[in-house]
Amino acid sequence: MTATKKFIIDFDSTFTKVEALDILGEISLRDDPAKAEKLQSIKDITDQGMEGKLTFRESLVKRVEILNANKDQISELISELKKKVSDSFQRNKEFLLENRADIYIISNGFKDFVSPIVTSYGIKPENVFANEFVYDESGKIIGFNKDNPLSKNNGKPETIKKLNLSGDIYVIGDGYTDYEIKASGVANKFYAFTENIHRPSVSSKADHIAPSLDEILYVNKMNKKFSYPKSRINVLLLENVHPIGVELMKAEGYNVEVISSALSEEELAEKIKKVSVLGIRSKTQVTKKVLENADRLISIGAFCIGTNQIDLETCQEKGIAVFNAPFSNTRSVVELAIAEIIFLMRGMIEKTTKMHKGKWNKSANGSFEIRGKKLGIIGYGNIGSQLSVLAENMGLNVYYYDLVERLALGNATKVDSLDELLETCDVISLHVDGRKENELLLDQEKIAKMKKGAYLINLSRGHVVDVAALRDALNSGHLAGAGIDVFPKEPKNNSEPFESALKGLPNTILTPHIGGSTLEAQQNIARFVPGKIIEYINTGNTYNSVNFPNIQLPFLHDAHRLIHIHHNEPGIMAKINNVLAAFDINIVGQYLKTNEKIGYVITDIDKAYSSKVIDELKAIQGTIRFRVLY
Repeated sequence: MTATKKFIIDFDSTFTKVEALDILGEISLRDDPAKAEKLQSIKDITDQGMEGKLTFRESLVKRVEILNANKDQISELISELKKKVSDSFQRNKEFLLENRADIYIISNGFKDFVSPIVTSYGIKPENVFANEFVYDESGKIIGFNKDNPLSKNNGKPETIKKLNLSGDIYVIGDGYTDYEIKASGVANKFYAFTENIHRPSVSSKADHIAPSLDEILYVNKMNKKFSYPKSRINVLLLENVHPIGVELMKAEGYNVEVISSALSEEELAEKIKKVSVLGIRSKTQVTKKVLENADRLISIGAFCIGTNQIDLETCQEKGIAVFNAPFSNTRSVVELAIAEIIFLMRGMIEKTTKMHKGKWNKSANGSFEIRGKKLGIIGYGNIGSQLSVLAENMGLNVYYYDLVERLALGNATKVDSLDELLETCDVISLHVDGRKENELLLDQEKIAKMKKGAYLINLSRGHVVDVAALRDALNSGHLAGAGIDVFPKEPKNNSEPFESALKGLPNTILTPHIGGSTLEAQQNIARFVPGKIIEYINTGNTYNSVNFPNIQLPFLHDAHRLIHIHHNEPGIMAKINNVLAAFDINIVGQYLKTNEKIGYVITDIDKAYSSKVIDELKAIQGTIRFRVLY
């Protein structure tokens, strides 16, 4: 930042996330029976003033009158406001401190609480301009200094004119009074600050809409850290991702677009061009064709367990980290499996259907307890092993088959072959992943090996069961029932029709891929996946990534962090270090991990660096992607 640039920054809803008088009202009206009505009145008056529908002097007089506050409550207000400084101002405290001589806080709020907050961020006390409360002898706020220009209409432009500032003047604020500064000809640019509140009537008049302070520093080339502002990270969330996930991404400062359904390959290939982070569930196919257009994509979040719908190899080649939620919906899937086993073995489908038709058929024929029956679990991972524990506690004898050697839980018995499991068990429950090798895992031959009168549960992947063979086994009576939650072809959204050869079959439960569709599971997933993506973007951590070497990094103190993703070739680390050595840069910490395809290097350095360093690191042969975090 040069000395010719001056910044005029608003306080309420800009420097802080809130309107201070609203918070003071929460304090001063705490015991008032009409608290709710009065607080709403204060908010309404504030909004009318900020949008230019009410003169500022009118709005100020009305709000102070309603507040009925006193001096003792100001200290409590200050304590609350310190917790509510805007996130991007907290992130850029160093910038505020270094440029304190050229930053001015001009607020229609009150210096009584404005000054203690902003000076703690390095702003010079003499650069703080705001209104002043007037107190009576008992300390009650009875008004404000009406001679202060900031208590009047157009007070901000008048205050700035008296400062006789030289150079370019940039205004950052969220309200109409901030726009008035530019409109009066005092300032060169007005940035509508929308991190906390978006007022369309104000934004429409702005030179630039700024979702954060990072954005302003970026467009003015003032961010010495070279970090990409969060306001420029575009997030696309598909398939009804839970609102918690949406809000977490928005709270981080990203631009978030939400689409309720999946997109076709063609639609996504076009949409992905400007996307930095993609969030999907199970229906969206992220193919090679889609990824060829994804030049800005940093990460993909699968808001589910499986990732077979994502071309992980191409993601690796392009340096795109993929995260999923391997544990978050485990319990939900297990509970549905247990429920379906009981439902099928009691013949509940036929019974409840007849009851709805007015037919009473009380009979024990074809109805069995689950206790003592043999449950065969194919796939003994997170879900299969938890199903094992719950099923055993309910009296089932548990057997399992897995290609990977896994420790049996409780009294479960591992069998040596899939055929043995199929021939032995009364119920077979599938819990395998979506890899290609599992396609038609249960084909006509394998289904025929199942015990006559057995039941099949598939809550894993649609393509692992031969649907036609299953249909024939159910129609012939070879199998007594099935519970199917996943299908080879599923509708993209709730408005598309569902078609399957399994419709209308006896004792067959068909559910619309809802194994993990519980409120608890979706909330857990919505917290877990964004958390991993945000951590990766902010720190470089790849722990739990399904396609990147996993690195868990220590917290970074007083250093810059450089991330280098490259093809796994000999000598890359040496080339990185040679570049740093050539610029006399000392390495504080360095972390390398590789897999068969890529290498992932994180380097922490303890001094400032020039853009030439970045250019040379990017130019190293074999580089896939390079990022600077701090």
